[in-house]
Amino acid sequence: MKEQPSPQVLDYLLKRGVSLVEKEADLRRMLLEGNKGQPLRVKLGVDPTHHDLTIGHAVVFRKLRQFQRLGHKTVVVIGDWTARLGDPSGREEARKPLTEEQVNTNAKTYLEQFFKVVDHEQTEVRRQSEWFDTFNLGDAIKLLGYKTVAQMLERDDFQKRYRSGVEINLAEFMYPLLQGYDSVALRSDIEIGGTDQTFNLLVGRDLQPIFGQAAQQILTVNLIVGLDGVKKMGKSLDNYIAMTAPAHDMFGKLMSLPDQTMRTYFEALTDVSDEELTEFERKMTEGTLNPRDVKRRMAREIVTEFHDASSAHEAEEAFIRQFSERKLPMDIPDVRLTEPTNIVTFIVGHGLAASNNKARELIMQGGVALYLHGEQGDATKITDAEYTLGAIDGAVLKVGKRQFVRLKV
Repeated sequence: MKEQPSPQVLDYLLKRGVSLVEKEADLRRMLLEGNKGQPLRVKLGVDPTHHDLTIGHAVVFRKLRQFQRLGHKTVVVIGDWTARLGDPSGREEARKPLTEEQVNTNAKTYLEQFFKVVDHEQTEVRRQSEWFDTFNLGDAIKLLGYKTVAQMLERDDFQKRYRSGVEINLAEFMYPLLQGYDSVALRSDIEIGGTDQTFNLLVGRDLQPIFGQAAQQILTVNLIVGLDGVKKMGKSLDNYIAMTAPAHDMFGKLMSLPDQTMRTYFEALTDVSDEELTEFERKMTEGTLNPRDVKRRMAREIVTEFHDASSAHEAEEAFIRQFSERKLPMDIPDVRLTEPTNIVTFIVGHGLAASNNKARELIMQGGVALYLHGEQGDATKITDAEYTLGAIDGAVLKVGKRQFVRLKV
């Protein structure tokens, strides 16, 4: 263990970007007094439902890293059982179950991205199958007996679905109990997660005393909204920034966020002090500081977090060139076009949109333009999904706000 943390350090850990600490006085005492000379076990349960993570996931990862800096141990449990059931947390319909192969593939890439933020040496990786493989029907029924249907329906998303007539299958009631039992199996001292996991974390806290353990402490972090500035960042909503996104793309997407999201992003994904953030807000209110400049600082800090300072600087320079000076990017990739091609087919075929519907939507919204001479000033918007893209050597196609390709014959 490291030396006893100062009150300021504890305040930062327990308040910065934090939504809830269930028993803050108890947790502070644990962090100050230690655990009989042993590091506290800080649990994070993850369902490997995606092969690619968003910067929204990193909000929780960064909080884990703060615990590690105080000498505590991260215990990440891969939900290789619960991912096969489906978790409805924060959703109005159940998440589809995954196969074992999908779980294993996703878990591998998940951990690769996880350890870009969290220290590998201070992390213990476990899988639910270590204890649930030995569970039998009697064990499962006994676990179900620790909660009533009325208690399960206290969870917000279950309530919404029940009231609106959306089906809830019985297997879904098992999910919070299985996740809660993870805390028993791991002898968790603290569990953290997003606000959408509060109910499940509390189930673990309730179960531990039944099995003769001290109840774990609960800490939830504020979730960041996506690029729309309204809904939680998520891949299903296509409003996300991937943790693995190139620096230029990440910077540009961060700059597209509404101004009112900046404080939350600063708090969740940077170490810029609260005092400095308050000063930013004061000056913006007075009109002595342009919000655009604050947002550039935010984007630079976050890109540095996931890449490095040099990449962040280059991304900022490229953004200024493209949007402030109204010039096209300097590093536009070349795409060879051998014959005339339908614009939707071209956009989807080259990964510039996820589907034909997304491509058509961009076209209808005026988000697709062709620069016939490869210069900023001569853009022709393409508004017809039946448009045929000709083989015009050197022309630049812009799709959305940040995607460009140069046509080569």
